[in-house]
Amino acid sequence: MTPKILIVEDELLIAMDIKGVLAEEGYNSIINVVTVEHAIQVIEEQKPVLVLIDINLKQDKDGTNLGQYLLEKDRIPYIYITSYADKITMDKVKDTRPYGYIVKPFKPIDIKTTVSVVLSNYKHRFIDIVRAETPMKDDVPFIIKETINYINKNVSEKIEIADLAKITRWKESHFIRVFNKYVGMTPYQYILKRKIEKAKTLLVETTLPIVEISFEFGFQSHSNFCIAFKKYSGITPEEYRKLNQIQKHL
Repeated sequence: MTPKILIVEDELLIAMDIKGVLAEEGYNSIINVVTVEHAIQVIEEQKPVLVLIDINLKQDKDGTNLGQYLLEKDRIPYIYITSYADKITMDKVKDTRPYGYIVKPFKPIDIKTTVSVVLSNYKHRFIDIVRAETPMKDDVPFIIKETINYINKNVSEKIEIADLAKITRWKESHFIRVFNKYVGMTPYQYILKRKIEKAKTLLVETTLPIVEISFEFGFQSHSNFCIAFKKYSGITPEEYRKLNQIQKHL
């Protein structure tokens, strides 16, 4: 299922622009939501993975009211988008503890990088030992983090779930269950996600042939890579490279 991102923005052209940028990263964006009340309704019904909030909604309630609601619920990360960065605005923002902040006018890369970092940090919040607000009661987060470090260091190689389980000294089925609980996806899904994310970097920053990139990350064939890439991102590697080349020249 394609992950959904809610964009609470009362300037339709800006909302459509953000939606287009996020579509390149494989997200399905919900727009035409301009009030706090409507946003809460959409959040409860459609369960987005992230909310982008314009602070100045020109309504009785502004974006920080929605941020306060999300802070209290503590189920979904949220990012503010605004043209204001003055002290008064920042003071209001800090009280709602957003996961990110983007100042208009922004570039597509600002949206892409902020969304990527926020979702990654949120996904790893249960194993982020440094940021934990309360002491860890057991060593599970430490063990899971070891496997994630291993995946990140060896993302270009073929990684077997059995080898990850050996790092934890748990049975494979138990490892998969615990990993899913703490990270929010299976080890296989996480490995594939990291491979695609790394491949995106090579597509944008190098001129390596796509077939070479596919074998760089251990895919059995170019077609397997393209199928996995499109399933994760919503577009083919060729389309992703072309879109980013166009944006570089704008």
